[in-house]
Order: sequence, then C-alpha cells, then structure tokens
Amino acid sequence: MELNGKTVLVTGAAKRVGREIAITLARRGANIAVHYRSSDTEAKKVVRELEQLGVRSLAIRAELTRASDVKRMVERVIRHFGQLDALINNAAIFPKTPFEKIREFDWDLTIDTNLKGPFLCAHEVSKHFLKRAKHGQRGLIGKIVNIADWAGFRPYCDYLPYCISKAGVIALTKALAIELGPHATVNAVAPGPVLLPAGLVAAEKRAVLANTPLRRIGRPEDVAKTILFLLEGSDFITGAILPVDGGRLIA
Repeated sequence: MELNGKTVLVTGAAKRVGREIAITLARRGANIAVHYRSSDTEAKKVVRELEQLGVRSLAIRAELTRASDVKRMVERVIRHFGQLDALINNAAIFPKTPFEKIREFDWDLTIDTNLKGPFLCAHEVSKHFLKRAKHGQRGLIGKIVNIADWAGFRPYCDYLPYCISKAGVIALTKALAIELGPHATVNAVAPGPVLLPAGLVAAEKRAVLANTPLRRIGRPEDVAKTILFLLEGSDFITGAILPVDGGRLIA
C-alpha cells in the first residue's frame, strides 16, 4: 500500500510510541487521525506537528471501550478525510497488578482497554473496508496493525491482566486476518523492552539489558518503522506477529 494520500487512524497517538507512529507515517505522506482519550493538549500539538509535514490531520477524542464512541470516531474520520485506509491499534494501559491484589476492576479495565478496544476499532473500520468491496473496489482495500507485546508470548509476574490482554491481541490479529482476507491485511507488532516503565531501579534495568541479546532498550522509532514496513513494504503478509524486542523472546 502506497501511503501517500492515504488516511490512517492511530489510536493513542498523542504521546509516546503512538506519537512516533503518527509522525513516521505522516512523513510518508499519510493523513493522520490522532485518537486520544484524555491528552487533549498533547493531541492538538501532534496535529500541528503533522500539518507542518504537509499532511492533513485531525484530533479525535473517544473512549475505545464503548462501541458508540468508536462508531462515532470512525464515522467522523471518514466524513473529514473522505475515506479510511488503515488502522493502528496502539492505545493501551500497562498497570502493575500484583497477583494477590488484583481486583475485578483491574481485570475489567485492562481487558476492556487493551483487547475490547482494538476489537471494536477493527470491527468498525472493517465495515468500511467491506462496504468498499461490495461497491466494486477490488484487491486489497485496507490494513490493520495491532500493537501486541512480547508478554503475550511469555507472561511475567505482577502484570497478569496486561499479559492476558496482549495474548488476546495476538489471537485477535490471527482471527481478523482470516475474517478480513482478501480485502484487508491484519498484522501485529510485539514490542519488547521499549520505553521502560517508570519506577524501575538500576538493578532492574540492568537485568532487562542482560536478558536482551541486543543489549539495549528499544526506541519508539523501532516500533514505528516496523509498522511502516507492514503498511508499505509488503501486501502479502497477514496474520503475522512481528517481535520488535531486541531478541528478548529468544533469550
């Protein structure tokens, strides 16, 4: 898929990795819908940055755990840009939840945000893809890229709901790839140690590096460039989960 002139919706695009994804795709000429939940100031700043790159952009607030919000968001993107060509499901939370302290609230919030949200977004966006197919558009119409996590393959302590949610994203990616072919590709990126969580002590950081074969912490651009490859580099990849983890999964 040639990104120049296409429209991409990036969830959680106001900060961190999401912001880097939005900027990377805009540099390739893509118009960007910047989703946010509470980071209004940051989202509007990102929109200004993207417009300075010569593309169109729009900030949209939505609660992704609510189907009505997701439907409204996608409809607004299509009205504003004319169509929607790709979805990047980036928005997620990463709460530390020691097993003995997990509450039903913790489970529901994490699963709803990290798994239900990507499903609702993909389901709504895919309606647009399939509608275009029914109206005669042939070949590949759109692409979806989910952000999973290496923890979806190898869970670790104190983050059980998070690990389960990302394992669900991996399964969701494969199932959607089957459901949406041949009209759309659906793939996932599984980052490893990228932007370490706040609060890690020096010994914990050293342990992460020691267990990462490339011996460094990943950068947001490592994730963004992989997404760029999945969007522009090949139209014959679907149902794939690409680790971006410095080799952490094999260590």
